[in-house]
Amino acid sequence: MAWRFGRATDADFEPLLALRIDVMREHLERVFRYDPERARRVFREHFHEPGLRLIRVGDATIGCVGFRIGATEIMLDSFYLDRRYHDTGLGTAILKVLLAEADALRLPIRLEVLNGSKADRFYLRHGFVKLSQDAIEGTYERPVP
Repeated sequence: MAWRFGRATDADFEPLLALRIDVMREHLERVFRYDPERARRVFREHFHEPGLRLIRVGDATIGCVGFRIGATEIMLDSFYLDRRYHDTGLGTAILKVLLAEADALRLPIRLEVLNGSKADRFYLRHGFVKLSQDAIEGTYERPVP
């Protein structure tokens, strides 16, 4: 499947917020963390940080990912795909591009994942290790190979 990254603009905020809520709502409800206003506030904070990339197929935006390059590590967040693209291999293809970029920069990648989500297994399969966990989420890192 042909996909590409794009730059996010303010016009992308509402559609991406709706996508985030669609993808995350049941998981957040499971851990008693779903609140529409909190979802909006948290996504807004991440939205304006440098490194948010749209994920596009043709002319359509089908997701996003935050790839925040710092001096000593890369933070990965806000990796959301439209449900129609779940279990198609697209998430893996996108992650492999991001991993190659991190490897070229010789930086580890860190991220947080809600406990019990499918994302937990996804990241473990791709070389991430769980560093810590609290009642809500785990912190993972993929060291530099």
